[in-house]
Amino acid sequence: MLKGGAPPLLATLINDSSGGEVLSMECQMDANKVKCTCTYEPCSRKGKCCECISYHLESDELPACVFPPQVEKTYDRSIARFVKTFAHKI
Repeated sequence: MLKGGAPPLLATLINDSSGGEVLSMECQMDANKVKCTCTYEPCSRKGKCCECISYHLESDELPACVFPPQVEKTYDRSIARFVKTFAHKI
């Protein structure tokens, strides 16, 4: 598990996979938009997390919400950048 905290979505996934609150399978678009940290303004997937994750995984990327703000703003959403960003916390 990551030490020192994790971005909001990653923290949620960690908590839910370890016996925490069970997430509803219905899309909560309004709530998702509030939590969305993506700074790419023309994005049509804001609040549609399933679509966002699928879109980025097709390109071997991860969504903005798993990166800290200073990395997210670079738009480098690669898995390699994620590993580089969090390698020191493992």
